[in-house]
Amino acid sequence: MSITNLTPKQLRQAANLKEQIEKLQAQLNQLQGTKAVAVTAPAGKNTKKKISAAGIARIKAAQKARWAAIKGVAKSAPAAKPVKKARKKMSDEARAKIAQAAKARWAKVHAAKAVKK
Repeated sequence: MSITNLTPKQLRQAANLKEQIEKLQAQLNQLQGTKAVAVTAPAGKNTKKKISAAGIARIKAAQKARWAAIKGVAKSAPAAKPVKKARKKMSDEARAKIAQAAKARWAKVHAAKAVKK
């Protein structure tokens, strides 16, 4: 049962029970001669990942673009995109070698199929 589904009377009763448990725990610790240990969340380093300012800016720009597409609004300002390096063009010689090798491979495949028939 969720805590949100409890009535005020049930919440008060739960709080009273918790107080009683804490008192009994303190008494037990006193009898045993140990220190009272409060039950808390484990202490530790916050392991939440952080996003850089550039990452947040990209996310914002993408979300604005999605909403603009939904609403049919023209883009007001394009988002700053990282500069892409220009792709190197393949030389005609290299392209011819690759095409020749591909033709040879396919010739072997077709020859193997002809032999099986």
